[in-house]
Amino acid sequence: MTKKRKRQDDFQKVKLKVGKKKPKLENATATNFRTKTIHLPEQLKEDRILPTNNRKLNIKDLLSQMHHYNPGVKQSALLGLKDLLSQYPFIIDAHLSNILSEVTAVFTDKDANVRLAAVQLLQFLAPKIRAEQISPFFPLVSAHLSSAMTHITEGIQEDSLKVLDILLEQYPALITGRSSILLKNFVELISHQQLSKGLVNRDRSQSWMLSVNPNRRLTSQQWRLKVLVRLGKFLQALADGSSRLRESEGLQEHKENPHATSNSIFINWKELANDQQHIQVYENGGSQPNVSSQFRLRYLIGGLGNVDESLTSSESLKGFIEIIIPLLIECWIEAVPPQFATSVGNGIEREPLQVMQQVLNIISLLWKLSKQHDETHKLESWLRKNYLDDFKHHFMSNFPYTLKEITKHRRKDTNKSVKYCTILFNNVDHLLLNLTLSDIMVSLANASTLQKDSNWIEMIRKFVTETLEDGSKLNSKQLNRLLGVSWRLMQIQSNREATETLIKAVYTLYQQRGLILPVRTLLLKFFSKIYQKEELRSYRLRNRSRVLSRWLAGLPLQLSNLGSRNPELSTQLIDIIHTAAARANKELLKSLQATALQIYDPQEGTMVVLPTESQQRLVQLVYFLPSLHADLLSQLSRCCIMGRLSASLAVTLIGILHMRSSFSGWKHSLKDWLLSDMDYLSFLFSTLAGFSKEELTWLQSLRGVPHVIQTQLSPVLLYLTDLDQFLHHWEIAEAVCHSLLVISSRRQSFDVLQNAISKHLVGLTVVPDSTVGCVFGVLCKLLDHTCAVSESLLPFLASCCYSLLYFLLTLEKGEAEHLKKRDKLWGVCVSILALVPGVLKLMLQSLRVNRVGPEELHVVGQMLRLLLQHAPLRTQMLNNAVLVQQIIKNITTLKSGSVQEQWLTDLHYCFSVYITGHPQGPNALSAVY
Repeated sequence: MTKKRKRQDDFQKVKLKVGKKKPKLENATATNFRTKTIHLPEQLKEDRILPTNNRKLNIKDLLSQMHHYNPGVKQSALLGLKDLLSQYPFIIDAHLSNILSEVTAVFTDKDANVRLAAVQLLQFLAPKIRAEQISPFFPLVSAHLSSAMTHITEGIQEDSLKVLDILLEQYPALITGRSSILLKNFVELISHQQLSKGLVNRDRSQSWMLSVNPNRRLTSQQWRLKVLVRLGKFLQALADGSSRLRESEGLQEHKENPHATSNSIFINWKELANDQQHIQVYENGGSQPNVSSQFRLRYLIGGLGNVDESLTSSESLKGFIEIIIPLLIECWIEAVPPQFATSVGNGIEREPLQVMQQVLNIISLLWKLSKQHDETHKLESWLRKNYLDDFKHHFMSNFPYTLKEITKHRRKDTNKSVKYCTILFNNVDHLLLNLTLSDIMVSLANASTLQKDSNWIEMIRKFVTETLEDGSKLNSKQLNRLLGVSWRLMQIQSNREATETLIKAVYTLYQQRGLILPVRTLLLKFFSKIYQKEELRSYRLRNRSRVLSRWLAGLPLQLSNLGSRNPELSTQLIDIIHTAAARANKELLKSLQATALQIYDPQEGTMVVLPTESQQRLVQLVYFLPSLHADLLSQLSRCCIMGRLSASLAVTLIGILHMRSSFSGWKHSLKDWLLSDMDYLSFLFSTLAGFSKEELTWLQSLRGVPHVIQTQLSPVLLYLTDLDQFLHHWEIAEAVCHSLLVISSRRQSFDVLQNAISKHLVGLTVVPDSTVGCVFGVLCKLLDHTCAVSESLLPFLASCCYSLLYFLLTLEKGEAEHLKKRDKLWGVCVSILALVPGVLKLMLQSLRVNRVGPEELHVVGQMLRLLLQHAPLRTQMLNNAVLVQQIIKNITTLKSGSVQEQWLTDLHYCFSVYITGHPQGPNALSAVY
């Protein structure tokens, strides 16, 4: 019998014994713990509350379908998403992060229909999402865009340009902030980098060459044209953003004008004197601290050498120029091969001309960016040294370029000869191409290199002159280039003959009729720039152009003819006229004097039909007029009182005329500069009256109308003006009063005023309430111990005073408009009665109560009671106590047959208190009671 081997089993079974507890397993779970529930109500809500589209799919369903393997499902999801967001726009804000992450992910989808749907959805979403909303997610958008631009599939590259168009249009600042990556992508779209070992240490401009892809559905030239168009838009957005940033920081400098420009501020001297306006002096000087620092947030390292800092520095810009300019020259050579140079004079076809236009546009934008960074002109010298020869050889050899006209034969009748029809092409502007090329070339020249560059500069000068004198209609873009080239040519060659020829050519264009506003504006700015440059020269070196003088002299007439038909253009004309007038330009001042009556006409003149800002500038121009004759002053007075000017502007005009008068205290070297005293005082009184002679004459025929207050005791009827007119007139009268008060001889000023009142107002039967109130106010302020009121003027003043008091006492609560006049009119009435005793005496003598009816009798009694109660008049009332006693006695006699009313009782009480009970009162008055 064999013996069994003993072996160790891998898994030994534990034998359980009866009565013993079962041992715990090693992987046993402990159950001695407690749990509590967590409630999240927001997450427990059902998805049915989310809005759905026509297919009953909500936002979560549609976004989940974006990951489906089937292209049709993804396209349907994108279309459904657009439908849902168009019906419920509020979903965009709530799910913006998820929407952008899913939509941008399909920029690189293999299916063309999916990409098309994604582009359409992005085009729909972009206008609805603000820049600050999308800014946190823009790195993700930019990353997917960059991935699409550098994708190996040609169709994805083409669709990426459509996405770039949308982002450039809606978010230019955000997309240009990623320029370090995107500029590299632009270069790689049209070229490839040579990987030869011999080129590793060579110049980076020679390491890139144009690429040709035969698998692309477009030709190589068509594809490069598409890319160059987008690169031009991108650089334009970059240049605009850089300009706005520098302007906001106050760092923009004009190389042509070494004098710094400052930000002008308007100072209201009245508010400044009352501490209502605070002026920061240095903050408006136009200069801000320039912090030069190489620090950049999110420093990006790219594959283009130093072109990894965007184009924010001159070095990074120089690096990009070194790469892109050779490629652009290759594109130019491809569009105009050297072997076809002899036939270029007959014209270039549409597509090559478009490529040439985009090449020049990109170079021009790079030049613009270089000027923003080139504060020491080092970059300009570098550009000239490296690229002037290439540009002369390739660009200027066939200058100027024309568009080749493609013709087709068209037969109308077999008996007639064959006629030709020219086909015009869109988006092809050969004139703009030539002007852009001229702008690029002249920017590389200066006065020191004039002899070396005389050949091609003369070609450009001839082309510019012929274009200006051609008489063809130019758009604003063409004219902007044309004037820029003209200005640069004038800087390079600043002799009288050369500049005069160019200015004359521009003036020929300026004289054309029917020019659109942008074109006219550019021409005005050009001439203004030339004028300001001439004015900055010293008087000895100043050599003013005859054409420029003729242009300046014609501006006032243009302004008077233009009127309000184009307020923007009128404003520009006024600014230029104001600048030249302030510099005492003789030709302009002479023309301005000749057209002043048309400009300041109170009915249809330029000043009264333009906005307030332009009116202010025209009011300031009055100070510079050589002569202020009576007719012009009459028109200015009418402008003040008609309400066509605001009260503040009217006050400013009165102050300007005061400064021109002999009463201002200034010592003038020329007597012609002074304003005639008689004309000036006539202006003040006409403005004080508030109505012209014709208007006052027309008022005399008014009777029985609601606006005329008629009494039985006063021969003067009161015409009630509107509240706005009344307040306007009152504010102007205060300015007139101030001008009269500063005259050294108060007595002469008062005599002139009362003589004018006697001549022009006394004898009128209907007088406006504002005129009476203003005249009373000025008389009271001018009156002092040296002045004496004329006896012939007292009856008129007394009649006006009674009419005003009657009007104030008969006002009803419903007449809210006239109630606002009460305080002002009551104050001047009391003042004139207190200061001129004769007025009160004559007014009391005119109160013949036996001639009035019961309604006016009540008003007379109330008037007497108020006059007795008024403290400033008590002395005058005591002096006329006998007259007051007789009037009260007559009123009491007339009311004796009826029950005594309360107003009569109050009148008797006031008389007894203030007159009879007065210690200085006459003893005979007690007999009345």
